[in-house]
Amino acid sequence: MVGFARRSVLALALATSAAALATGWGAGTAAAAERLKVGVLKFGTVSWETSVIKAHGLDAAAGVEIEIVELASNDAARIAFQAGEVDTIVSDVLWAARLTAENRPVVYIPFSATEGSIMVAAGSPIRTLADLKGKKIGVAGGALDKGWLLIQGYARQSAGIDLTRDAEPVFGAPPLLQQKLETGELDAALLFWNFAARLEAKGFRELMPFDEAARKFGIEGNVSLLGYVFRAGFAAEHPAALKGLAEASRKAKALLAGSEAEWQRIRPQMRAEDDATFQALRRRFLDGIPKRPVEAEQADARRLYAILAEIGGERLVGPARTLPDGIYWSGLKGGS
Repeated sequence: MVGFARRSVLALALATSAAALATGWGAGTAAAAERLKVGVLKFGTVSWETSVIKAHGLDAAAGVEIEIVELASNDAARIAFQAGEVDTIVSDVLWAARLTAENRPVVYIPFSATEGSIMVAAGSPIRTLADLKGKKIGVAGGALDKGWLLIQGYARQSAGIDLTRDAEPVFGAPPLLQQKLETGELDAALLFWNFAARLEAKGFRELMPFDEAARKFGIEGNVSLLGYVFRAGFAAEHPAALKGLAEASRKAKALLAGSEAEWQRIRPQMRAEDDATFQALRRRFLDGIPKRPVEAEQADARRLYAILAEIGGERLVGPARTLPDGIYWSGLKGGS
């Protein structure tokens, strides 16, 4: 009788262990997914990617459970990140470098190489940067916007003009500047890529994209100046979370690169009011997918950072005149 009882207890224990493994409890918790709070703007391009990730379970497949936290603006995202309310946001590598130089170290995983452009009306007589002399130029992102600084530097180098003095820069929010360019109140506007895409769909043309200006200074390829930023301490404690997000991000981008249906699914998030706008947004997003080895990315980022530091000075980059070591997450080596 005792033997029977012992066999019954053993059978029950084995059954319970099997159930625990099947449901993720008990011993299965050792392989539980890492949790990751990702801050996104509701209609931002990061939300397109995270939507694809969640719809296809790409996070779970990569061993990470992504929780999407919607934030109201880029400033709100940076505040939430620094307060520890989210584990990661997509931000600028220059900001990541500045935090690190100020003893708030972070690491960075490239997200997009798509940058802004100077846009003009289709029939505008402006054909070169020299033609901006005396013109009213809208500038999104403020006086220290990296695109604006680089354009200024190349205008000095190529045309001998100082756009801060020889033109009339007008700083403002991108939607307002886009509207003012459309109504003719501005002669040109330097806008983030998604606003440039919307203008392109309406027949406006690029005068000079950011990456073309960068190449004028010897930058060899497109640099992913936007990326997922993590606190270095978090990255050290949760490398599986970073690896999972990087893998899910790559797979989401691959889906978007090859699936018309996927684009149609996320189209409401894009706020594309017509097909021309939809196609322009899609093309520019896909053009920005990082494709280069991270070592090549980092080498060009160092060159570009040094150029921008020289032009923008301490107001732009803080105490670091060179890109701090260790910004790019070490888990990316050998690929991006």
